[in-house]
Amino acid sequence: MRTRVKICGVTRKQDAVAAARAGADAIGFVFYEPSPRYVTPDAARDLVNALPAFVSATGLFVNPEAQFVESVLSQVPLDLLQFHGDETPEFCDSFGMRWIKAVRVRQSSDIADAFRDYCHASGLLVDAWDPDKYGGTGQAFNWSLIPDSRPLPLILAGGLASDNVSRAVAQVRPWAVDVSGGVERSKGIKDVEKITDFINEVHRVDETD
Repeated sequence: MRTRVKICGVTRKQDAVAAARAGADAIGFVFYEPSPRYVTPDAARDLVNALPAFVSATGLFVNPEAQFVESVLSQVPLDLLQFHGDETPEFCDSFGMRWIKAVRVRQSSDIADAFRDYCHASGLLVDAWDPDKYGGTGQAFNWSLIPDSRPLPLILAGGLASDNVSRAVAQVRPWAVDVSGGVERSKGIKDVEKITDFINEVHRVDETD
């Protein structure tokens, strides 16, 4: 199975295009104003329209009002929604679109509970726990907490970079990996060489299986 790659927190058109050309399957755009990687709907529309065919545009939200999500969707041609806060399954399911849910992991039961509660999701993203942040911590977590039984596609995030992603893919065997800070020069500014190295490392593991 080929491991998919999502490059998240993109804020510049050249970074979105470079990530797609390097082989990214999905690009993430953050619609959460406290984040240093936040993009406005106007900016995101231009970024999404620059993407080539077959690269998915994902919109990341954290505890949004439904009206805000609907406003973004009316302006930006997103393919997938990503909910990274404390949203209920009913809320996530209310927009008539495919969605994934992020869970911050402290113990294995966090993942098992999320698989059960968010069973209508298109995937479950597992990330490092931080009491003050809903993501983008740059920290990995104990991958051995991830169960082998996975009723949904599992997306691995948290502290990934080119120097550890091959080990992560080999150990966890996720459906996809999600990276933001690990391929940046500064927050929101991606590094093309780091993106390319990261994707190459993922593909290297796939090719040796």
